[in-house]
Parts: sequence; structure tokens; C-alpha cells
Amino acid sequence: MTETTTQTQAGRPGKPGGSPEFHLVREVFGGMREALFRGAFDYRLLPPRESAVDGLLAKLLPRRIRGYAAWAPHIQVAAAALITVFIGYQVDLGFHGAPHLLIGLVPAAAVMMTLVRPVGAFWISLISTPFTGAIANSWDGQPWTPSALFAHIVVMVVVAARTGPRTALWMWLATAAFGAGFEVLIGGYGSDTPQMLFFSALGLLVTTMVHVRREAQREVTVQRTVTAIERDKRTLLEERTTIARELHDVVAHHMSVVAIQAEAAPYRVENPPPELEQAFVTIRENAVAALTELRRVLGVVRAEDYEAPDAPQPTLADLDRLLDNVRDAGLSVDKVITGAVRELPQGVELSAYRIVQEALSNSLRHAPGASARVEVGYVLGGLGLRIVNGPAKGLVKPSPGAGHGITGMRERVTMLDGEMTAETTAEGGYEVTVFLPVAMEPRVDTAGEDA
Repeated sequence: MTETTTQTQAGRPGKPGGSPEFHLVREVFGGMREALFRGAFDYRLLPPRESAVDGLLAKLLPRRIRGYAAWAPHIQVAAAALITVFIGYQVDLGFHGAPHLLIGLVPAAAVMMTLVRPVGAFWISLISTPFTGAIANSWDGQPWTPSALFAHIVVMVVVAARTGPRTALWMWLATAAFGAGFEVLIGGYGSDTPQMLFFSALGLLVTTMVHVRREAQREVTVQRTVTAIERDKRTLLEERTTIARELHDVVAHHMSVVAIQAEAAPYRVENPPPELEQAFVTIRENAVAALTELRRVLGVVRAEDYEAPDAPQPTLADLDRLLDNVRDAGLSVDKVITGAVRELPQGVELSAYRIVQEALSNSLRHAPGASARVEVGYVLGGLGLRIVNGPAKGLVKPSPGAGHGITGMRERVTMLDGEMTAETTAEGGYEVTVFLPVAMEPRVDTAGEDA
């Protein structure tokens, strides 16, 4: 009984709230109210268009006045207002003096109003039409005088450009309703409403097409920006994953050595105390557990098609072989080593080798035919690297890369708390400078043992 009663009440004829037609009419008039009435006279100053400074037309202007291209829309509106005043002044309607000037000034004021209160300017232009017609005392071209007709079309075009296609449609319909109502109330011949509707429809159609195209370009720009950000994030994650794979062998080697030494240490001492044996057992168990967890983490970041390298990870001792390969590829490269060469932690050695490798790969890719220089400096606080190449030479064109090179180098430097700069040189080449800090090992004083 309850469901039947409810359905009968909801579908009862004559109930406005349940009629689809009523909802359609309410949505239609709601859209018109939103476009033409709500906040119609709110202050909305037209901002300068900064993108116009870099436009094709702006580049044709002299450099001194090119910066004013951003105010081109304001200049165009002001020019349209002056044309409106000129039309009102030149058309001889039988009046002179102040009333004659109002025929052009009132529509021109509506045109200028589009810069600050766009929708309100439309209503001012529409309502002032009978006023200017009465001053002109000429109903041959009713209801718009020539200046009012030109100004109203300009107003609708500017408002449509500032608001959107929906407002343009409602303005055109309101103008058509105004013209039809004026003919019904006043009557007469020679109405210029058809001319107004035809030319305004053309102007609004062009404006709508430009507006839609501009919105599409803006959406494409946003999507490109989002895509670039996502690509940078993916590149960063890929580089971090690669670094994690490479450092796995280094860390795993050290943990294996710790486990083996902890297991063999009690046998190096005759009759070791139980506490010492238990301590070494604990060290070995922790080392084995850490190695297991390390392999588990590596399995998470490892790609499905990843294959572990058979050869050990390279170090700076393998730098000469790398430079020979680069020379065979066509890059003339020199190596300079300063300071006392010493063995560095394996993570630093591996990262330094990869940084030099990636920098030289970038030189081959972006500066074919150029010469390069690799400088390795061993200092007290760490290791310094400088890889610099000259500009491209010859007929071979540079080939674009995947954009991972600089990102990967920065990730390796950041991991080691180092510093890095990558910039173009004054000669047109490129320079990568890196400093990797290395903690100094404490010296062991053996004088007492020798004594």
C-alpha cells in the first residue's frame, strides 16, 4: 500500500515538481540567470595578456614597444569606442550639440565598460538603445542607430570572449527578444534587427571558435605539464632502482665478509670465553639477517626482465678501459688525475665511475665530434670529478636522449651527500662538476707495537 501510494503521488498529473518539462524550463532559465543576471555588475578588470608579448604579431613590433603588446585587448576596445563616437558624430541625424554627441558617447561608454563589468556592459548597451534612438528622433532604422548597432555588436563580442560560449548564446537570444518586442510595441518599417542578429551571430560564432580553440590549447598545455611531471617522476624512480641494484652487490659483499669473519673469529683465539663466542654468533646472525632482508628489498625493486650482471661492479681502476671505448666511438678524451690515488669505498668508486660514464655518453650524444676532458682529483675530504666537453663539430647531428643522464648523476651525488653542478660553458660546450665526500680513516699508530 505504501509503495503504491508513493508512486501515485509522484506521478500525479498537474504536479509541477514532477514534470520533466518543468525541470527543463527551470534549467534553461537557471542557465540564463547564471550567465546574465548573477553578478552582472561585479567588478572584473580585464588583465593584460602576457602571452601576447611572445606572439607572432608582437615579434614584428619594435623592441621598445613590444612589451605593450600585453595591453592589445584594451587598446582594441578603446579603438572600438572611438569608432563608435566617430560614427555617432558623422551620421547626420538632424541634431547638433550635446544631444548629438550622446548618440555616440552613450554606446561608446558601454564598450569601455566591458573592460571592468562585462555582463553589465551588455545590459547598459541594450537598455540604452531606446534612449539613443529617441535622441536621434529617427525610427527609420529601429531600434538601433548606426553607432548603437556597431557598439552593441562589439560589446557582445568582447563579453563572449571574456565569459564563454554559453553567455554568447544567451546574449544573442536576449538581443533577438528585445528587437522582436520593440517591433511589436512600436511598429513601423525599416527595422534593423535582422542586420543586428546576422552580424552579431557572425561575430559571436568567430569569438566562440577562438574561445574553444584557446581552451583546448590550454587543456593540452596542462596535460603536457602533467605528463612531463609524471615522466620526471618515473625517470627518478627508474634511476633510483638502478642505483639500488648496483649498490646491492657492494653492500652484500660487505655483509658477507662480516658474517664470515664473525664465524671464523672464535677459532683465531685459543680458549675464547663463552661471552665472546656468543657475541660473534650474534654478529653473524645479524649479518645474515641483514643480507636476507637486503635481497628481499632488491627483489621488490627489481624489474621482471632484470638480469644480474656476471662481472663485478666497475671502479675507478676501470676508467682507462671506459675511455678507450669512448675513443673508439669517436670522442677525443683526455684524463688528468691529481692528488694521491687511494682506494675509496666501493659505493663511491661505483658512483664516480657511473657519473663519468654518463657524462661521456652525453658528450657523445649531444656533442658529436667534440673533444672531452676527464679530471679526477683525490683530496683529503673526498673525490672531485670534472667532465667537460667542447661544442659539437662536423656534420653529425646531435641525437636526443631519454633525459635520464643528469637525473641519474644527481641521484648518485645526493645519495653520497655530495655536490654537483651541470651547466654550459662559455665556449658552447658542457661541464659537469662533482664532489663526493669521503670520511678520513683514522691512522693506526704502530710505534708502540714496534717497540
